Parts: sequence; C-alpha cells; structure tokens
Amino acid sequence: MATPFGTILGSIYGVVAAFIVAFWDVLSGLWPGWRRALFIVQPETVIRWHRRGFRYYWKWKSRPILPGRPRVTPEVQDLIRQMSLANPLWGAPHIHGEMLKLGIDISQASVSKYMVKPDRPPSQSWRTFLVNHARDTISIDFFTVPTASFRVVYVFLILDNARRKILHFNVTESPTAIWTGQQIVEAFPWDTAPRFLIRDRDGKYGFEFSPRVEALGIEQVLISPHSPWQNPYVERVIGSIRRECLDHVIVFGEDHLRRILGEYFRYYHRWRTHRSLEMDTPDGRPVQSRELGEVIQMPEVGGLHNHYERQAA
Repeated sequence: MATPFGTILGSIYGVVAAFIVAFWDVLSGLWPGWRRALFIVQPETVIRWHRRGFRYYWKWKSRPILPGRPRVTPEVQDLIRQMSLANPLWGAPHIHGEMLKLGIDISQASVSKYMVKPDRPPSQSWRTFLVNHARDTISIDFFTVPTASFRVVYVFLILDNARRKILHFNVTESPTAIWTGQQIVEAFPWDTAPRFLIRDRDGKYGFEFSPRVEALGIEQVLISPHSPWQNPYVERVIGSIRRECLDHVIVFGEDHLRRILGEYFRYYHRWRTHRSLEMDTPDGRPVQSRELGEVIQMPEVGGLHNHYERQAA
C-alpha cells in the first residue's frame, strides 16, 4: 500500500513527464530540424562544464563590492623611478619610508612594482666615491709639453684630492714603470702614504710599477678605458696648468720646465683660490682685514699672475 508521500511524489513525476512530452511536441512542430542540433556528449564533458560553471559562479560571487586601492598616479610612479635611480643602494622599504614622509600613501608592494631594478649589483657613483675618500686618496697622471726643439717632455703629477695640492712632480723624456714607481716612493717617505691611488690604464704604469705601490700599502683604483672624467681632479689641475702657465711660455728643456712649474706651483698653493675649497688656497690663506693697510700687488710666475695682500704703509 502506497504512502500518501509516495502518491504525491508519483503525481509530481507524472506532471513533469507530461510537461516534457508536451514541450518537445510543441518544439518539434515549431522547429522541424531540431534533431540535427542534438549531439551526444561524454560524461567527462558534463563534469568539465560543471566545474567551469562553478568557477564562473565563484568569480562572480567573489567580485569586490567596495573599490580597491587607489591607482598610483604617473607623478608618483616617476618619483619612485627617480628615487631608485638616484639612490642605487636603496631598496623598496627605504623608498617606501621616504614616500610616507612626503605624505604619499602607498604600499611597499607598489613601490617595489614601479622602482627601477638594477641589472647588476648597485654601485656608488665615481663622484660619491671621490668625495667620501678625498682625504685618503691621491690622483696621478702624465701630460706632455713640447720644447723649443720640438722634443716631447713628460710631466708626472701626484695630486692630493682633499686640498688639491701638488704633492710631487717631476719631468722626464723617457718615462718608465721603474721611474714612475720611484716617484711614488719619493713622494711618500715613512708612513705618509695614502690609502687609495687613482690612475688610468696607461702603458707607462708597467709591471714594475704596481709592486712598488703595493709595498707602500696603497690600493690602486683604475678608471675605465678612455674615461678621463673618472679622474677629474688631476685632469682639472692639468688643464689649469696649461691655461694659466704653459700655454704662454716656450720650454727650452727639462730644467727650464721644472723651474717654470716650480714657480707656478708656489703661486698655485699659496695664492690661487679654488671654488672647491670655498675660495681658499691649498695651503690656506688667512683673510686680511682693512686695518692691516693698503692693498699691494706682487708679480708671480714671471708676471703671468699677481697676488694681492695688505701691507702697512
């Protein structure tokens, strides 16, 4: 004997079956070619359709209701790139902290996304290296001077980068590695040698040069090939020597050149002011007040230059 629930369920099934039969009967009348649109699928296809529908459903259900993090403006993106390029030693946390201090609300992940990633390990610039190590660094270089008889004489300079002082110079027609190494030894007796020596890759610094320098405890810093701008201090001094002295004289020989350079360097160290030294001289020049007397003019370097000082009448 069937239960009332079973009777009701059977009636529902009968109604549904009758509806399906009626639906297909009407559809076949309206669409005679419906059989050509039917195709048989495998059970795995039905399962795949179900899983795909499930993903679409949850993607729709998980859509953000509130707007997300504000978009990073192009100005902020440019600022992040600028900071990362100007400060190669900074990472995303450091730049993120700077952005927050500038009142820019941004996440560290966004900073990491827009900062410029270096292709190689970060390195300080040559300018930064020179400024930080100026007190412990010297620069060396050669330059040539033609004589009256059209011979070429080489001048070797050793420059103190901190005060722009010419620590040592010498002149020769035949510079060799042994001769150049001896100049370093003569310039730094006892324990006066600096820590760093900046030079180019000229062949005059041969195999005999490096051992003599290293014996003094000096570390050599070689600039890149054809990059004199990486040794700017000595290059600028050489330019000043030419413009202010050697371009205005004819050199007769080594002894004559030594004398001219000696006179110029005395003027250079004691009287010539430098912008890089806040308008002071390499040896240091005191300020003279008006009470010391009138300003007098004194010739230097054979009259090419003059120095001025106060002297009581």
